[in-house]
Amino acid sequence: MAKFLILYLVLVVSRVESCFIPTSKHIHVPETIRAGFRVATVEVADCDAESTRLTLSDPNFTINSKGEIVALTSVPVAIRGRTFSVLAEDNSGLRREMEVHLIRSETQESEHKGKGFLKRTKRRWSPPPFNILENGKGPFPQDIEEIVSDSAATHRVYYNFSGPGFDQHPVGVFRLDRITGMLSVLKAVDREEFPSFTLVTKVFDAVTHKPTDDPLPITIIVDDMNDNAPTFTGPLQFTVPEQSKAGSIVGKVNATDRDKDALHIKIKYTLLSGLDLFAIHPDTGVITTVTNTLDREVKDTYMVTVQIKDMDGAVTGLSNTGTATITLSDINDNPPTFTKTSYDATVKENEKEKLILRIPVEDKDLMNTPNWISKFIITKGNEKGNFRIDTDPKTNEGLLYISKPLDYEQGKNVKLEIMARNEADLVGTTAQWVSIPVDVAVTNVDEGPEFSAPTIRFNVKENTANGTVIGTYTAVDPETKSSDGIKYFKVTDPASWISVDKNTGVLKVANIIDRESHFVQDGMYNITMKAVDASSKTGTGTVILVVEDDNDNKPTLPSKLVMCEKEGELGSVIVVAEDTDQSPFSSPFSFSLQPEYVGKWSLTRVNETAAKLEHLKHLHAGIHEVGVDIKDLQGYGEKQMVTVRICQCRNGACLDKDSSAALGPLALLAMLLPLALLLLLCLLLAFFCVTKREHKEIDDIGGSNGILLKSNTEAPGEEVDASLITVPTTVIEQAVKGSVKGFETNAGWVGNKSASTIGGRSMHEGGIYKSDMQDYYSAAQYESQYGAQQFNGGLSSGVDFDSRYFAHDSALLHTWQTNGRYLQQKLAFLGTEEDGRYADDIIHAYGFEGVGSAAGSVGCCSDYGDNDDLGFLNTLGPKFKTLADVCTKT
Repeated sequence: MAKFLILYLVLVVSRVESCFIPTSKHIHVPETIRAGFRVATVEVADCDAESTRLTLSDPNFTINSKGEIVALTSVPVAIRGRTFSVLAEDNSGLRREMEVHLIRSETQESEHKGKGFLKRTKRRWSPPPFNILENGKGPFPQDIEEIVSDSAATHRVYYNFSGPGFDQHPVGVFRLDRITGMLSVLKAVDREEFPSFTLVTKVFDAVTHKPTDDPLPITIIVDDMNDNAPTFTGPLQFTVPEQSKAGSIVGKVNATDRDKDALHIKIKYTLLSGLDLFAIHPDTGVITTVTNTLDREVKDTYMVTVQIKDMDGAVTGLSNTGTATITLSDINDNPPTFTKTSYDATVKENEKEKLILRIPVEDKDLMNTPNWISKFIITKGNEKGNFRIDTDPKTNEGLLYISKPLDYEQGKNVKLEIMARNEADLVGTTAQWVSIPVDVAVTNVDEGPEFSAPTIRFNVKENTANGTVIGTYTAVDPETKSSDGIKYFKVTDPASWISVDKNTGVLKVANIIDRESHFVQDGMYNITMKAVDASSKTGTGTVILVVEDDNDNKPTLPSKLVMCEKEGELGSVIVVAEDTDQSPFSSPFSFSLQPEYVGKWSLTRVNETAAKLEHLKHLHAGIHEVGVDIKDLQGYGEKQMVTVRICQCRNGACLDKDSSAALGPLALLAMLLPLALLLLLCLLLAFFCVTKREHKEIDDIGGSNGILLKSNTEAPGEEVDASLITVPTTVIEQAVKGSVKGFETNAGWVGNKSASTIGGRSMHEGGIYKSDMQDYYSAAQYESQYGAQQFNGGLSSGVDFDSRYFAHDSALLHTWQTNGRYLQQKLAFLGTEEDGRYADDIIHAYGFEGVGSAAGSVGCCSDYGDNDDLGFLNTLGPKFKTLADVCTKT
């Protein structure tokens, strides 16, 4: 089926600008266009027909007053198509151009109901993109194009479509007539938001509702309209150096336009102010200077108005304006200037490192920049370096200092010339750096004495005899030029080698001078001198003694040498000699062997300080002594013994030790002796710890007043009748079966009250006498000798003592048991008598021997004093303390 293709090219006329036509159109035409064939129609209803002229670039076609493009002759269309232009021009000369692209279709021509139509034979329905103008003013709906399917020739069809602009965002922009296929736009469209739309069109049979053709994508392009004014991009802030040449670039104004058409986005730049100083390129927006008189010190910132306008600046173009800020940067076109024409200053003689003058300056350039910061230079008068000048970083003032002392006697006035400049060089000006004179007056000060020279040198030979005069170092009064009344003293003399005559300044040798001493550096020895005048003013100077060398040191050889053996070869070693003296009292040395070593050894000189020692006969590995005679250049030296060790070596070191690995008898004895002593000490400690439990018998030699008496035996007293002693059987049995503490507990009358001695504390409770048995022993002694179990209760039988101690001596055990039974029997008997019955059996107080007695008071057996005070143990002597420490630790 053929279809009629009618393309409406709509020329929309804007009220703001001239008539508008699309930039291009694509039209399907047959292979050969007949003469009179109507290709397209241009609607010109909205344009002023009298002022708008439409013309074609192809002479084979024409356009009539109705806007119809008609073929004048038969026009063939090649496979690649055919293109021509439609030109629209108004009275103002503004022209618009639209390109018409004719696309060749393979069709057959026939008649159908008296009308010509194009019947597709191979290609499916595929219309070119449609164009609409953005922001169209209607009226709406406005028809765009009729879509016709080839299947409409054989079927009764209907159409529908979907996509952006219909049922997708933005919804409701387009409409498609289901029956006729007419595509219409329903409202204005903004191209900057939606530049194009693609909708999918489908065709269905009206009866069966089945598709009769393939879906067809339709593209609708929104043609641009100049509806957006250009805008600035980037900051409008620029900087240019002051006094720049005319034509210097200040900066570039950047702008953009959201429209698309070439003419719509062609921006023209214009300056609306500041035209006397600046200019702007209309196409690029580059701002330049038009004068070289821009001066930052006069005005540093300029504000200019920039206009940007599209349509290449046409009257109908849209525009925008902005304010550009142009800042002038500083150049060093102003030198610093002084506030006065000259300056005066005063300084005392001998003063140094003192600020004597502040010199202010002024500078018009930008503060705190190299163009403003000043640098001061003393151009005249400072040949001796007595002055220096700095810059105050805060005030930019010049600070004049006296760096070296001035002497009033040598000059009462100093004339300086000071120049001020900047860190940066001057540019853009003919001005020069400025200088001013500074007059410095020196005032006189009563000074101390001055030595004839700050430093003086004397040559002296080492080992010079004491009392030898080295030289004289004197000072004078600067005012009187006299040395009268000046005294001389040493301030420093590290080695005390020199003495000074305090009246004359004569220097003499006080002690032997040694050039090899560490006090001498590079052959020189320094002494600091002080001169004091009558008013106690002082002056200092330095004496340098240049110590000349004396041949007072003999060359020496190393005491030990290692000679490495090589299999099949005789060993050798290099002997290097040293002499602390300097030339000519040192090297070259002469080496020779003592006669008794000639034939067994050889010594060959290698250089001025070394010789090669080698043995001429095979010698066993070990230590050998070699006598060498060595002398310095002056023949000063002595015979010396060198110890040579011959051994097998690896990397220059002996493989074996300096001594044999086998131990001799003395070495073994030295190793075993400490072990024997340690064993003996252990046995001694064990002996003390075991034997301390034995009671020592103390012979009663009579006349023992004030000394300890033996108390390990008991016998009836003179007034005691043994037959009267009746001991309760039950008590005895309990005493025999139980321990001391057990007995006391079972009997119910003996308690532990303190750590004192027997009788040290006694009392009557219920008519029964109680004596502290536990107090018989100190707590530490009792526990260490008889075991801690003695106090724990729950004892089985017998007197409860640690069996470990009694197992060593059965006699000791028997003695202890016997004495224990006797004491318990007597205690039980005494408990049944009146207080007077045992009055003779209690401990009596001994008389005090007096102060200074060698024996001291027997306070441990007395009831006087504090029973708990054991301080007497500290007076028993070092032997007792040592024994007590050993037994306590055991």
